[in-house]
Amino acid sequence: MADINLISVNKTYPPDVKAVEDVNLHIKDGEFMILLGPSGCGKSTTLRMIAGLESITSGDLYLGDKRINDVDPRDRNLAIVFQNYALYPHMTVRANLSFGLRLRRQPRATIEKRVGEVAEMLGIRDLLNRKPAALSGGQRQRVALGRALVRDPVAFLLDEPLSNLDAKLRAGMRTELIKLHQQLGRTIVHVTHDQVEAMTMGQRICIMKDGRIVQVGPPLEVYRNPVNTFVAGFLASPPMNLLQARLEPDGPGGLAAVHDGLRIAIPSAYMQAYAAFAGKPVILGIRPEDMYDEPVMGGVPFEARIVTVEALGPETILVAGIDGGSELSARLGRGFAARPGSPQRLYVDPWQVQLFDPETTLAIPRPQI
Repeated sequence: MADINLISVNKTYPPDVKAVEDVNLHIKDGEFMILLGPSGCGKSTTLRMIAGLESITSGDLYLGDKRINDVDPRDRNLAIVFQNYALYPHMTVRANLSFGLRLRRQPRATIEKRVGEVAEMLGIRDLLNRKPAALSGGQRQRVALGRALVRDPVAFLLDEPLSNLDAKLRAGMRTELIKLHQQLGRTIVHVTHDQVEAMTMGQRICIMKDGRIVQVGPPLEVYRNPVNTFVAGFLASPPMNLLQARLEPDGPGGLAAVHDGLRIAIPSAYMQAYAAFAGKPVILGIRPEDMYDEPVMGGVPFEARIVTVEALGPETILVAGIDGGSELSARLGRGFAARPGSPQRLYVDPWQVQLFDPETTLAIPRPQI
């Protein structure tokens, strides 16, 4: 079993720098877990504590049913892959792959067999006699993964392994890692600050900020129901638009979220959930993909001014200004075209807007429709 369980785990550096604070996280056996967050949020420190490369100040760390706080890293049977590959430059790919097995004094036949299997799996068999300097970034990353695979560990710990690759290679390696996980069925803990990696690779994502866990859940669940404005503004690109607004009366018994020239009537199904905030300030959250340049059923129209248009091929990202000086990002179809400075009518889907409490920054719960 390779369940990884962190119970009230803390990491404090002298004199009193709290890198990780009160982390409680259960990573299931065979799960692909993503640790996501901005630089300095504690995700890599958490990974290194799991690996045994950082000591735990307080709390408990379990691998299966065994507490491993004080277990030497080499005895945890965990494989870690670093951002910078950490290959031995003077060794061939074959020697890099077999190094760990040779340290454990495995039989030569076993080493050759295992190295051959992993090289075939990763498509690097024709690179076995090269040295790292003669490899591309993508090839080096495959070798680094291969060196972890040959050990046949109970879990893989990946510390931003794709961040040094270009966009095309990164997309290809994402696919390879997903296939690898499906093939091996082993636990993978993957640290990243890339939202695309988090959304496409993980079975669950754990979002961290300032050393603490903010939200854990399946990627689409976290995307659809961010627990607070930090998650809403961090996950996805472009992020959710967050506007200072007020919940005002709107017709008989109705409510509307109002921000300068933007007025969005709240659907009746959400009325009870938001009633306690009537007449109060709220933060209005609108995903860029919930705005349209053509009328949609139930869509609320508003007037805007084109600021920038980014034609990306499959889609167009529009930044539009509204009365009061605020700017909104909208994800539109690839056929959209407009000149900066020109007026533009946009439509927002009121069923998809989300409201947050400005005092706590927490999402105001709403019924699932």
